[in-house]
Amino acid sequence: MKTNEAVNEHFKFELVHVDKNCGARAGIIHTPHGDIETPVFMPVGTHGAIKALQPKELVDLNIQIMLSNTYHLHLTPGSELVAKAGGLHKFMGWDRPILTDSGGFQVFSLQKNGITEEGALFRDADGKDIKLTPEISIGVQQNLGSDIMMAFDECIPYPATEKYVENSIARTHRWLDRSVEAWTNPKQALFGIIQGGVYPKYRDICLEEVVKRDLPGYAIGGVSVGEGPEHMEAIVKYTGPKMPVNKPRYVMGVGLPEDLLMIWENGIDMSDCIIPTKFARGGTLFTNRGKIRIDHKNYRRDFYPIEPNLKDYVNTHFTRAYIKHLFDSNEILGQILATAHNIAFYKSMAVRAREAILEDRFVEFKKDFLAGYLKN
Repeated sequence: MKTNEAVNEHFKFELVHVDKNCGARAGIIHTPHGDIETPVFMPVGTHGAIKALQPKELVDLNIQIMLSNTYHLHLTPGSELVAKAGGLHKFMGWDRPILTDSGGFQVFSLQKNGITEEGALFRDADGKDIKLTPEISIGVQQNLGSDIMMAFDECIPYPATEKYVENSIARTHRWLDRSVEAWTNPKQALFGIIQGGVYPKYRDICLEEVVKRDLPGYAIGGVSVGEGPEHMEAIVKYTGPKMPVNKPRYVMGVGLPEDLLMIWENGIDMSDCIIPTKFARGGTLFTNRGKIRIDHKNYRRDFYPIEPNLKDYVNTHFTRAYIKHLFDSNEILGQILATAHNIAFYKSMAVRAREAILEDRFVEFKKDFLAGYLKN
């Protein structure tokens, strides 16, 4: 592992302001590929692409960072090929920051009883066995050249017994040490992941162990795995404020607008989720007055924008009636415009939240937003 001094030349977190009425934070993450203003929502480009959008459209929306998936890029096209192409930034034509997950979520979602001390064993669609270990995960991420890498861990399923969680986090700590040992590029920041299921005791143990490694940033993992919103909120409220103040705080795999407001209020800086893009492709669009299904018959003669308060390209050029027509006609442009809208809406949420934090009015902002969003 490179020394912290070497990493700090390339990666730094600047805490700008904490709302005096809650734990919400505004900050700046400085990376080799640009700065990221927080709080930030990161759209997910699993295979090195946001489905249905060109990178230029993300730039036009001023998206400052995106996430890509280590496991899937390891399968195809392979990280060695991406490295020969000059890294993921050049390969996909994106010159802004990238975060890569470790493949730990795929340990939860794809592997079947293939977890050992060495790592996890998967079977791909062709029946071929695929192994992922801390060393392989970090090696793949270094080949990809992401600005932020995630340590390899086990994303604990829900429900899980206390004994299972105890054994799992102990192995995750050992995997973390192996991830740190494999980390050799100081231009890439490595984040540790705090697991522990729904048990505060094990969240505390994992937090203490992970923070001992003095990494550039930390994440709460193992939420949005079926535990329900009440458990998720309890985990974030318990763990978030205990995370180091001077490092970025990340909650993985969240989420819905109401979830984002909850995590931001509890001092979280970063999040990602497939929800806005996946929902868009299915015709579900986010607005300040809640979600709408654009294929509903009510929108056939609706000549208003999806969200009149947004001034992005989609909402200044197209109507609900037109986008409904595109979905009814199975035109790919419908998915493109819907995806661009949902990403613009999430971006707008983060920008408005940051402004509210800087003015010590986040609690009021959250209350006003939810009053309109949940009304319908």
